[in-house]
Order: sequence, then structure tokens, then C-alpha cells
Amino acid sequence: MSSRPGGGLPDMEILTTGIAMGESPRWHDGRLHLSDWMAGELLAVDSDGTREVVARISSFPFCFDWLPDGTLLVVFGSDGSVMRVAGDGTATPYADLAPYSRHPWNEIVTDRRGLAWVNGIGFDFPEGEPGPGQLVVVGSDGEVRQVVGDLAFPNGMVVTPDGSTLVVAESYAECLTAFDVAPDGTLSGRRVWAATPGDHPDGICLDADGAVWYADVGSSHCVRVAEGGDVLDVLEADRGCFSCVLGGDDGRTLFVVANSWEGLVVDGGERTGRVLTARAPAASA
Repeated sequence: MSSRPGGGLPDMEILTTGIAMGESPRWHDGRLHLSDWMAGELLAVDSDGTREVVARISSFPFCFDWLPDGTLLVVFGSDGSVMRVAGDGTATPYADLAPYSRHPWNEIVTDRRGLAWVNGIGFDFPEGEPGPGQLVVVGSDGEVRQVVGDLAFPNGMVVTPDGSTLVVAESYAECLTAFDVAPDGTLSGRRVWAATPGDHPDGICLDADGAVWYADVGSSHCVRVAEGGDVLDVLEADRGCFSCVLGGDDGRTLFVVANSWEGLVVDGGERTGRVLTARAPAASA
């Protein structure tokens, strides 16, 4: 595992292994959290790699984020629902996404106002014929509204700290797409934030310099890119990089969830998923 093009980044190190299929990492309350889709587990990982199962989730896929009051929201992607998950693992309904799409829902991101955006890919991956993906916003009252309806396999999302801009990775369009955010969560001003030719960006995170890290499965790397598309740094891995997040005590540790895409474990096979880390040039936004 190596770095380029700047040459100033260290190689990635292994934090933990034995994950069936890691996705959707988040840094919260001093620990890394991630989804293990194949195992149906929401995991928390300490700085020494020790793992704890925070909740067991009966959905494939599933993703999660926290509201400002600490409420954990989990998207049960296969059911088309957003659930509140309590500390004891109990799940209660928060929002119903099923009326907006029968296809799996993919990612969620929240902001400081208590809004939550959830995207769906618009077809049954990987067998289905690709169709237009969408993005809905969920208000603090659980009301759902569609705000975008023609995304090319939407994946990871971030909201800027001031809440003014949302960036979504469009994997099949090979780009990061930005929107202006209205106070009610409505999106406008759609534009290409950065083209990623040859890459299909998956999970993303934003740093304090305004750059975005994106993970790419097919190219087995994570790329730091500036608005406009200039590539700032690249971290190479030995397997597909599904998502990434900045965290750690100073916000400058890049956590990458990586898996071997071919032959993903289903019933008792080898678990190839792992969490990789590297020191980043800028802290989390």
C-alpha cells in the first residue's frame, strides 16, 4: 500500500481485519464506526483495533449517521426505511422511504439543523439494468421529500460545515456533484464539483482545506481532490477501497474500509475486509 503523487503521505497501515464487507465509516464520540453489510453488524473500532458490535441490522445494505441531539439514524436500505436505533439496539421507525423507490437505498448524511439526506441508486445492483438514482431529504419531523431524481448511481455524500453545500459522489458519472442547500433541505445549483475520469467514486469525506477524499473500488485507491478536479494525493491499496472518513484525536487520520470485491464472503468464507489508516495532510472539516 503506497502513496502518490505528492510523495509526502505515508503508506497505509492495517487497523483491523476480519470484516465481512465494510462500508460507510463515520467518526463519532472518539471512535470509528462502520457498517459490516455481510455480517449485518454496526461496529465501533477503538484506536488499537478492538471492535464492538453496537447494533445488529437486518438489512443489506445499511448506512447510518447521527442527528445533532445524538440520535442514531440507520437506513435499512433493503426495506426502504430510516430507523432510530437506541443504545440497546432497539430500532423504531423514523421515516418511510418505500413510496419513493422500490430499489435499495444507499447512503445518508445529516447536518447541524437535523436534516437528513438519503440517496437510492435506482436499480437492483448488480444484476439490474442501471436507472436514475435519487436523493430525498428527511425533515426533523420525519417528513420525506424528493429533491433530486436523476443521479447516476449516487454514493457517498458530505455537507459542508456551514450547511450551504452538499456534495454527492455519482459513481457512474465519474464525478463529484455539488448542490446549494436551502434552509429546508431543498437542493439547487447542480454542478460538477470535480470530474474523476476513469474512477467511480464511492464513499467520500471532506477536509479542512476544502478538499474531498474519495474511495474507488475498481482502482483500489483513495484520492484527495480539490474543487475543480486537481488531484492532490493518492493512496494505493491492495484491494478495493469502498469508503473513507477523517477522524482520530486531531482529525488527521484517514480511515479506509477496503474489501476484495470478487468472492465477497457470504456463508463462512474468508473475511477479506479490513480498515486501513494513514496520516492525512489536513484534518476533517
